[in-house]
Amino acid sequence: QVQLVESGGGLVQAGGSLRLSCAASGSIFLINAMGWYRQAPGKQRELVAAIAGGGSTNYADSVKGRFTISADAANNMWYLQMNGLKPEDTAVYYCNADVRTSAWNGAFRFWGQGTQVTVSS
Repeated sequence: QVQLVESGGGLVQAGGSLRLSCAASGSIFLINAMGWYRQAPGKQRELVAAIAGGGSTNYADSVKGRFTISADAANNMWYLQMNGLKPEDTAVYYCNADVRTSAWNGAFRFWGQGTQVTVSS
């Protein structure tokens, strides 16, 4: 199967920066898209940013201009650079990927275990 492992979360003051990383491993034939979601206490999980295989990106309105998603496709890794962090960015951040495990399969969505980001005011 496929495993996703996030790293880079932590505690930061408002206005600060963090960089999250996600590494995918296992039975990977092709990754169609990669992304980051977050879930704050008492709220639904929401899309933060996504990047497709062709390089097109999509961001939640709340993070546009502050967060940047990028990918190192050759090494099955992607990143979320978060600048200008606000207390409302506090959440557990999950990476995900739509992965084909062979040339004969469609894509399946896999998730990481999550990493906590806490922004203090």
